[in-house]
Amino acid sequence: MLKVGIVGFGFMGRTHYKCWGNVEGAKVTAVCDANPNIEEDTKKAVGNIGDTSDVVDFSEFTLYSDLDKMLTDEELDAVSITLPTYVHADMSCKALKAGVNVLCEKPMALTVEDCDRMIAAAKESGKTMQIGHCVRFWPEYAKTKEIIDSGEYGKVVAASLRRLGSPPTWSEDNWFLDENRSGGVALDLHIHDTDYVEYLFGMPKAVCSSAARNKSGQTLHIFTEYIYDDDKAVMAEGGWGMTPSFGFEMSFNIALEKATIIYDMTRDPAFKVCPAEGDPFTPEVAEGNGWLLQIRHFAKAAAGEQVPPITTLEASRDSVRIVEAEKESAKKTEKVTL
Repeated sequence: MLKVGIVGFGFMGRTHYKCWGNVEGAKVTAVCDANPNIEEDTKKAVGNIGDTSDVVDFSEFTLYSDLDKMLTDEELDAVSITLPTYVHADMSCKALKAGVNVLCEKPMALTVEDCDRMIAAAKESGKTMQIGHCVRFWPEYAKTKEIIDSGEYGKVVAASLRRLGSPPTWSEDNWFLDENRSGGVALDLHIHDTDYVEYLFGMPKAVCSSAARNKSGQTLHIFTEYIYDDDKAVMAEGGWGMTPSFGFEMSFNIALEKATIIYDMTRDPAFKVCPAEGDPFTPEVAEGNGWLLQIRHFAKAAAGEQVPPITTLEASRDSVRIVEAEKESAKKTEKVTL
């Protein structure tokens, strides 16, 4: 039995808790959260996608308010670190040093330097660490990667990706909207698509970004072109500038030489392949969402099984590096080479 702890029990912590409940051979035995009202606050619905409304039975695990005590008192095999971004590096390194496997939410950290510190700690500990880039595991995105890699429909001609919503005001003391703690919309939200672009095409040779900002100078919306050595056109946009009634959108359109692949969670069907010859169709995809599938992947790795390298620590660090370049490009209004 894989004994699991969850560190941080907000929206994403509850999401991990629900997913761990669907992983065979694993059980959440401890939760750590500094909020003294966590049991009552857990009843509130928060987040922009997914459902965390399930009732949590706090009698099923031991509740802690101090990570050091949890790591000392519990015999844990793994932890999900679902805390604000600015503490990812310190908390991950602490858990690794305690001999515990770590699944840390995305983004990996605020800076590339902190990412490197986490990679070094993982290597020194000999434990598994995985960063929660769930889009690589999201069934439609994973199937699209498979289709592109197969070469069945030729090379990619163009790709555009979008992730749009209203400002995430549900976080504790609004840390999401503090760029010094979350990295802002580019590092917290838009990085999902930056990471997927890297997954599909590798590291771009340069980026060219533009951004819309609010009166306080914080980024509300970012557009990025990812420049590669060939002539394909790749862009992604992410924004927190939509009105609450807009809801949430994650979507992409990818044009290949012999087909177009579409995903838009607001459409029906949400996912389809439109070949140059024949009718559009929706491919079969894995059951479950990206959060569940990534946690199952991590659980196998933490248990010592060999798993395919869907995501690596180095790739997660490189996603942070690309976003840093995007922010620089938007600030300077010029192309930035990687």
